[in-house]
Amino acid sequence: MNYILQTKDLCKAFKKQVAVDHVSLNIPCNSVYGLLGSNGAGKSTILKMITGILKPNSGAVIFNGHPWSRKDLTQIGALIETPPLYENLSAYENLKAKALALGLPDSRIQEVLEVVQLTNTGRKKAKNFSLGMKQRLGIALALLPNPKLLILDEPTNGLDPIGIQDLRGLIRSFPAQGITVILSSHILTEVQQIADHIGIMASGKLGYEAEIQKNDNLENIFMQVVGANRKGE
Repeated sequence: MNYILQTKDLCKAFKKQVAVDHVSLNIPCNSVYGLLGSNGAGKSTILKMITGILKPNSGAVIFNGHPWSRKDLTQIGALIETPPLYENLSAYENLKAKALALGLPDSRIQEVLEVVQLTNTGRKKAKNFSLGMKQRLGIALALLPNPKLLILDEPTNGLDPIGIQDLRGLIRSFPAQGITVILSSHILTEVQQIADHIGIMASGKLGYEAEIQKNDNLENIFMQVVGANRKGE
């Protein structure tokens, strides 16, 4: 199997608190990989190491078959925490500001607006967008450089059911476009409905990793992983 991203024995501690403990992830190309875990399990810390925000204490990140370097960030799009929006600018203007910084043509702005279905917002300012629209604009910003890997940290937080459904359809459409997605979430059903591969984190450790099968009882697997790592604390 071809992997877009792998981590090898990745570790990160903050003072004496171990946040990520020898985690080895395997993210297949053109998949939606659900990284599932309770809040504080270490998911965001891993994503921040993959995107270069944090430096691992030890271990390695392999991107597309070679050791990760900052150059690879041109092929990694990320939406971690809240979207970095200019509230007083429209969707187009937000994207234009980033496109200028990246040296991208205006045609690319139109393409990503179509992908996230925000072509009809006109001059409406981002501060007047619904939460779902803001999330979609955040994803559009992450998609601008045409990344091979898209990282989404808790993307449905705070969205209403229609917003969640729209976002789910959007995320599912990416692998067919050659984009692999890592979706971090603490919501089991969300991962089950969107992802085709899963990694379950508990107490900084990766307790389970596999392709999702139709008959999998993910709730049982999740509880076993959490239980096993509680005993080990």
